[in-house]
Amino acid sequence: MKLRPSLYAYLGCAHLLFLGLTITLFRQAPLLMLGLELAVLLSFVLGVRLVRRALEPLSYTRHFHDLLQDQHYAARLQHSGDPQLNDLVQLFNTMLGALYQERLQLGEQQGFLDRLLEATPSAVIVFDFDGRISLLNASAQALLKRDDARGKPLSACLPADADRDYPGLLAQLDALPLGDSQLLTDTDGRRYRGQRGHFHDRGFARHFLLVEELTQELESSEKATYDKLIRVLAHEVNNTVAATGSVLDSLLYYRSQLAERDGEDFSTAIVAVKRRNVSLGEFIERFTRVVKMPAPELRPNAVRDIMDDILYLYREPCRSRGIRLAWQRCDEVPAIAMDRHLMEQALLNVVKNAMEAVEAGHADGAGEKAIEFVLEAGADGVRLSVIDSGNLLGEVPARQLFTPFFTTKKGGQGIGLLFVREVLNRHGYSYRLAATGQGTTRFDIWLPAGPT
Repeated sequence: MKLRPSLYAYLGCAHLLFLGLTITLFRQAPLLMLGLELAVLLSFVLGVRLVRRALEPLSYTRHFHDLLQDQHYAARLQHSGDPQLNDLVQLFNTMLGALYQERLQLGEQQGFLDRLLEATPSAVIVFDFDGRISLLNASAQALLKRDDARGKPLSACLPADADRDYPGLLAQLDALPLGDSQLLTDTDGRRYRGQRGHFHDRGFARHFLLVEELTQELESSEKATYDKLIRVLAHEVNNTVAATGSVLDSLLYYRSQLAERDGEDFSTAIVAVKRRNVSLGEFIERFTRVVKMPAPELRPNAVRDIMDDILYLYREPCRSRGIRLAWQRCDEVPAIAMDRHLMEQALLNVVKNAMEAVEAGHADGAGEKAIEFVLEAGADGVRLSVIDSGNLLGEVPARQLFTPFFTTKKGGQGIGLLFVREVLNRHGYSYRLAATGQGTTRFDIWLPAGPT
């Protein structure tokens, strides 16, 4: 039984007992009985008032509890006529005001945090106490490429065909140690900075991941370093080549002053050195092509015509090497705005690399030598692919491709792919070079759907 009914029951029973005792005095002292009954009645009324006054703080406490439970922190308790009770009411109202201000501040901070998470280009993934994803922003959703990631551990979001030897970005993030920051690379060669941290929620630690893409920044830094290096090298080499060439031409005038046999050896040596000078100049020129590349002049061009020209150009060299060069698929696509000269040079590099890869990959003579073109129209644009059966990239991490001076060819300088990357970046085209896992290598270029 609750306190209020118990007290009222106690008062009622006690005063009924007193009233019963006074009735026994009715015959002996009627006036005394009436006086005692009046006293009992007054005592009962006073007891009721005292009980109400004593229990009034409990009603305020119950009301305060209801406000807290319903989270009505903006409400206030009404003051009482009792000054002592008003101190308790003031205390409750002060607590409600503090809670209201704290809740308002937390709401404003939460709103700012939500806007910040949605606006930041970095991917933010927050986990609950059990390691399951509880929060992710728009960038993180685009990174995971899943709409049902919440409530699942990061390992459950890994693709089913993930490569164990070269794990994808999500697998690398899942294995990232707490408090560590690492440079990570996905299977397409894009580079990211991943960081795992933690914060405390209700006294327990929760982890979060912060992922920032650095592909463009690193490529710009690499290009700036490459440009500076090549400009310095080209300046020094060209000056040296020009000076030595002039000296060598002058030395040829002394041939007539030598014996016939010595003159022949002398001129042969001079010509050999001049030829080497020319080769050195051409070597440097291949590097400076990337630095001196002009801005693309965009005009509508038929991609099929460009690829047909390349097919006709390389048909005979491929035939002499036993390589099948043909279209695998060719959809009808509209003309696309591009710089034909630069794109031709880039695609020629791609096909030339494919031809050399097929030769190297089939050096033992086993398997079919083939290079195929794919021009596929889709809802989001056009995909142009060059597929070769060389499979030289089967054991090459994607992060090493398209970096300065990296090459899989013996004696190569690593300039071809760097030139291709620069051309595609200047056009704003996405691209990917990777092994398919089926014994072939595929170079994909995603083009816009039409003239821009």
